[in-house]
Parts: sequence; structure tokens; C-alpha cells
Amino acid sequence: MSSPIITPAPVTRRDFLKHSAVGASVLSGIAIPHVHAAGSDEIRAVLVGCGGRGSGAADNALKTKTKAPIKLVAMADVQANRLKSSFEALSAKHPDVMSVSEDAKFIGFDAYAKAMDMLKPGDIAICATPLAFRWVHFKYAIEKGINIFMEKPVCADGPTARRMLALNEEAKKKNLKVAIGLMCRHCERRQELFKRIQDGAIGDIILGRAYRMSGPIGSCFTEPRDPKESPSELLWQIQHFHSFLWASGGAYSDFLIHNIDEMCWMKNDWPVEAQSTGGRTDRGTAIDQNFDHYSTEFTFADGTKFFFEGRTMDGCHQEFASYAHGSKGSAIISQSGHFPTKARAFKGQNFVNSDVIWRGPKEEPNPYHLEWQHFLDAIRQDKPYNEARRGAEASLVTAMGRMACHSGKVITYDEALNSEQDLGGEVDKMTINSPAPVRADANGKYPIPQPGKTGKREF
Repeated sequence: MSSPIITPAPVTRRDFLKHSAVGASVLSGIAIPHVHAAGSDEIRAVLVGCGGRGSGAADNALKTKTKAPIKLVAMADVQANRLKSSFEALSAKHPDVMSVSEDAKFIGFDAYAKAMDMLKPGDIAICATPLAFRWVHFKYAIEKGINIFMEKPVCADGPTARRMLALNEEAKKKNLKVAIGLMCRHCERRQELFKRIQDGAIGDIILGRAYRMSGPIGSCFTEPRDPKESPSELLWQIQHFHSFLWASGGAYSDFLIHNIDEMCWMKNDWPVEAQSTGGRTDRGTAIDQNFDHYSTEFTFADGTKFFFEGRTMDGCHQEFASYAHGSKGSAIISQSGHFPTKARAFKGQNFVNSDVIWRGPKEEPNPYHLEWQHFLDAIRQDKPYNEARRGAEASLVTAMGRMACHSGKVITYDEALNSEQDLGGEVDKMTINSPAPVRADANGKYPIPQPGKTGKREF
């Protein structure tokens, strides 16, 4: 069954920030009515989107130590082979809590609804398809009274950001628990660093820097489709979702969001505008919509700058890190990936020669596991827990940087939020025979961003 597209009235950054704080905890608040299924401690879950990240999220969930086990009871995807490989891998790791029978494996664009129909109010839907479908699945979970874990990002453009914001108001009315896969926020060491920065340990933040520079990653570069091997252009694009802006927000949104989010977290604010440069090198016959290098300057309301460098090119310097520079010192937020072992604060600006004024413990739990522990604890103890607004904000700010690069224009937060370029369109009406949202031309090429030629649109 298709659902009507929700298009709220234009809103502003002030509207977003009025109801939330970047650094606010999602784990505190007053007790409100219990929503989990009465008479049972068991939490049932379904997996919607059985790719690598979906399978990883399900694995993290099933590993979590709780009062009673969480059980996976259904799986859904548009590709049978992906569901099969995910089921086999999860069954090998978690044979005692995998309860997915053959008739609970659903394939197709309506598979998410069939899977969620197996749940009771208070159970969990794990949604990790390409982001274009996130709002559709969120809407159905709300209708069913189901708690939901959504992989990041949750939106790639203004229309879907506004849609997610409006939907979340309905989720809050039902006291649903909503988790977003920005797991770095659950890292104990980074939480301690955030507190120290807010308490003035390095003074006022005056500069942020972050880097996600590597070789080609995921499906960000894609060769032309062979119609004989992949007759459905739509399914082929979903399979290569990093290559298409409608499906994922491209490599920029999918891979850069963590560093952007954690820098904004430490600043305890969201930027008001972005300007950006980038481009494509000679990549032969690749037909994706990505640039392979991005350089973005984000500006906060107080004038503070945050510079982000992203690159997916072989043979170049590689770095995966986020840094904060303050008026009295500096901090490493992350380095060498998502794990927090190198987070620390310094008296000066030189990480090599400056005195260390704080460092966390050498060991701490995996943040991918912590986010599930916090989510499940909130469900068990009926604590208020809703990360959807913050997830939409982080996704929108990331999209703002991408839009600035692809258009060649300065893009403000309000312009990004109220943009009318809906990259995915009516994804809630898609079927196996639907055309893809972007189509190849006679030469098999897809539209690519051309800065300066499309106004503030990306292509």
C-alpha cells in the first residue's frame, strides 16, 4: 500500500534548534507509559535491508546483553541473494536467537511492510536500506507502533528532511523509541571529551578540521550496466546505491556524515552555511554521479569555521580523523577510524609536542555495541529515547555541504532545508517494474553535477 508524501510548510534552522540541543542527552527524562508488548520480556525484531550495514546492525543487536534475548523473526530486501547471504551469516553467528522461517523472508518493494506486520507494538524494526526509503519505513513503523533503528543518513535533501521531521512528531506522540546509526555519539570517551570541551578545557572552539580520505570505497565508482546481467535499471541502481544521489546522497552523504556530525557535536551547534569545491578526475568509463574529491568550509553562526576534506582516490595520502582547535588548546576527536582510542585534549595546538591535559581509558566498549545497549536499555526501562531529529539535522548539514559543492554556490542551512529538489521522488510507490529515478542517456551516462550551470540544484 502506498502512503501519501508528507510535505510540511517551510521551516528554518531556528525551528529545528528551538526543540533540540546538539549535545543534549537522549537517555534522560520523565517516565512515560510503557510501550513494549505486555506479558513478555522478549523483544522481537525484523531486518529491513540485508546488505552489509543492515547485517552488521542486526549482528550488533543480537550480541547485546539484555534481560531477555532479542530475537530476529523476519527479514526483507528487494534482492533475494542479499537476503540469503545475510541470513546465513547471522544464523552462523547467532543460532539461538535467529527465528526467521522461510515464510518470514520477504522480497520486493512491499517486503518491509510484510516484515513489520509480524511485530507487535514495542518490538523493533532495523531499517538499513539505501536512505531513499527511510521515510517510507519510518512512516509505517509509526503506524504500527514499532520502535525503530534507522541507519544513517536518514535524508539526502530538503523535502525528505522536512518529511522526517514531521513524521518524528507523530513518533513522539506514541512514545516510540527511535535510534539513528550515528554510533560515535554513544562513545563514552567522546562523551567525556564533549563535556570537557563544554566546560572550557580548550577554551572556545575557533576551528574544526576533519578528513575522510581513502581509496575508492563501497559502490561509489560504478561501471556501466550490462542489461543482460542486470535487466532492471532500478534494482541495479539500488545495488550500486553509493553511485546515485537519489539512493544514498552519494559518497559525500554516506561516508562523510560521521566526521561532520561529531565535529558539530563538539561545537554544540549546526553550521548556518557551507561553500565547497570538488571535482572528478579522469575515471575512464565510470558512470556514477560522485565527485572523487570534496573540500567544504562550514560556517557557524558565531563565525567559527569547520573545514572538511573528503577524497576517494588511489595513490593519495589517506586520513580518517576529526580535530577541534580552541582558544586555549586543542583536541583529537577521532583518528584512524571510528574507534576512540586516540581521543585526547592538549594544552597547545601541536598534537606532537603539546602537553596532554586529558586522555580517556585505554579500552572501552565498541561504540557500535554501545548504541544498541543504550537503545535496548531505553526500551526495557521505558526511558524517553528519540534520536530522529538529531539524525535529520546531521543528514541535512551533510547534504548542505554536498549541495554547495555540486552547485558551486554558497548554500545556507535554511536553503538546504527548504530546497525543492526531491532526489528520490515518490519512492513509496515503487514496484519491481518502476523506472529508476535517474535514467542513463543513449551513451549509458548518468547526469553528473556541473557547478555553476544548474543554479542551486545539484544536476
